[in-house]
Amino acid sequence: MAQFFTAVRSGHWPTLLGVWLHLTISFMVWLLIGALGVLIAETFGLTATEKVIAVAVPLLGGAFLRVVAGWSCDWFGAKCTGIAVLIGELIAVLWGWLAVHSYADLIVMGLLLGVGGASFAVTLPLAGRAYPTEHQGLALGLAASGNIGTVFIMFCAPRWGAMIGWQQVFGLMAVPILVTLALFVILVQDNGTPASEGVRRDSNARWWHVAAELMQHRSMYWLCFAYAVTFGGFVGLCSLLPIFFHDQYGMDLVTSGTMTALCGLGGSLIRPLGGYVADRISGVRALRLVFPTIMVLTIGIGYLPPMWAAVSLMALAVGVMGFGNGAVFQIVPEWYQKHIGLASGLVGAAGGLGGFLLPIWLGVLKDMTGTYQTGFWILAMVAASAWASAISIRRRQTAPLNA
Repeated sequence: MAQFFTAVRSGHWPTLLGVWLHLTISFMVWLLIGALGVLIAETFGLTATEKVIAVAVPLLGGAFLRVVAGWSCDWFGAKCTGIAVLIGELIAVLWGWLAVHSYADLIVMGLLLGVGGASFAVTLPLAGRAYPTEHQGLALGLAASGNIGTVFIMFCAPRWGAMIGWQQVFGLMAVPILVTLALFVILVQDNGTPASEGVRRDSNARWWHVAAELMQHRSMYWLCFAYAVTFGGFVGLCSLLPIFFHDQYGMDLVTSGTMTALCGLGGSLIRPLGGYVADRISGVRALRLVFPTIMVLTIGIGYLPPMWAAVSLMALAVGVMGFGNGAVFQIVPEWYQKHIGLASGLVGAAGGLGGFLLPIWLGVLKDMTGTYQTGFWILAMVAASAWASAISIRRRQTAPLNA
């Protein structure tokens, strides 16, 4: 424990606190539709496929906006980008409060909520630059534990929605966003060096070439795949679980939200441990343990066991995915120090895309087959593929990329 606090004090801890708050509120915004999905579905009379599209659209928006935010961090500064992200979130929740009157409006607003998913590309570079290399895994894990915002919103939003209506919840979210914006401005110190005006103008014309260059490395594809499974699994399941528990086990709005919050809690709290362990044994070795565990647990979930067993297996699976998230982002700054912002954006985008696809295939297969079983077993097969890739990858193939 003494070593833990020593590691935390080795960098600029107010920055770590500021980025944690940023990510926490951003996750709350990002998963608002998922948290209120049961109420929203009742309002518009949605089918299973329409439900999962509604909860998945913010994840898709976040996937694309993470790339933009990562580029912006490298060329305009991570703190400025973080402020812009919070302002975008404020606009999105006000839109949800005042301007959603149909399913089409809901989809448009969901894309706007995707700006919350861009927070990862901002907060992780800020946390990484605030700490020395030997403690970056822990720092990034602590910052990324801001995904505990999933727990807060899944627990609170259904209760608020039952009392005041789901649209009023969007208006209520403007208050914590404004508070977070003020604290972020005060606490965060950006040690990055934004590009000069001349370099910025040139880079604006060719930044995608840098992204294309990064994507020429096989290691980048592997990191994207690994994060699509770990983070995509985490956020995709958390966004879908209120609907899954309601449809499969007949839970009411508040109970399904509470069960989802419990599942998300472990995945959020364990993420720093994933980074800490990865600092010591390497992220690749940690993931060689993560992926087979996900595979086994999702096979068990696929049998759709009794409610208590399903909740237990789901909590374990989401927890292991959270651990894997920390391991992946121990690797990113180690392999891509020169372009950490853009690399974080690309890997984060893959995670958001994985989170988008997971509820989509679960919902579509539910409509086609009448059961969630096939969808969960496909997830187990994907985890098995990730395990095989983690076994085959060699550290010496990827470590020299910063040279």
